[in-house]
Amino acid sequence: MMTTLVYDGSFEGLLTAVFEIYEHKLQQVKIQKGEWLSAALFEDVIKIVTDQNRAGRVLQGLQQRLATASMQRLYAIHMAGFDGEDATIIGYIRYVFDSEINVEEDYGNKYVLRMAELLRMIRREKHRMEAFIRFQKLQDETFYSAIEPDFNVLPLLGKHFKNRYTDQKWIIYDMRRNYGLYYNLHELEFITLDFSTARPDNVISTYTEDEGLYQNLWKNYFNSVNIPARKNTKLHMRHIPKRYWRFLTEKI
Repeated sequence: MMTTLVYDGSFEGLLTAVFEIYEHKLQQVKIQKGEWLSAALFEDVIKIVTDQNRAGRVLQGLQQRLATASMQRLYAIHMAGFDGEDATIIGYIRYVFDSEINVEEDYGNKYVLRMAELLRMIRREKHRMEAFIRFQKLQDETFYSAIEPDFNVLPLLGKHFKNRYTDQKWIIYDMRRNYGLYYNLHELEFITLDFSTARPDNVISTYTEDEGLYQNLWKNYFNSVNIPARKNTKLHMRHIPKRYWRFLTEKI
């Protein structure tokens, strides 16, 4: 019988789902983000409650079987947010655990092959962003760029732009996912901005025409950075916890 696993969309939630698969010896599974809405017959549904300990055990097992670069690629593929590809990731992880040999380059397996295809898509989008991002200089000397990538590659851009613009403050803002990456001359941090008074794709025109609007947006920005309650942690940071930032490298 098919079992549907419903999880919260986080990487730890996905790892918890893998733990449940082995805990309950499930064979045929489907994985779904969010709430289960279907009333399909002959299907069991398990609501996955993200568990740090269980996720950690799965993560440790993967680290014992996969090279560091492969772990980075696995995380990047999940973080990218491909529609309908969670089953691929689950299938890949199960193949890693169920095989007695290293499977990282076993492209005869459909899951390994598909993961390689997804990785190529991420790399293309990442390189496209690195090539075409153009910054606007704001009145306080911060540089700003709005982007709308097909996949969630913003966290993968940090190292490139930090190295390239190490002496400048800058913000790269993903309009589609409504969060940004801010470099403050010392470190990178994820932020959200309140664009109720300005267009996120063309803030510079607003700043030059109306200093009041600029000050309001900038005030809201600093509030979102400095006051934890104002950060959209639930939406964004749960998908990019700091303990996984070591996976966000140039080596994907």
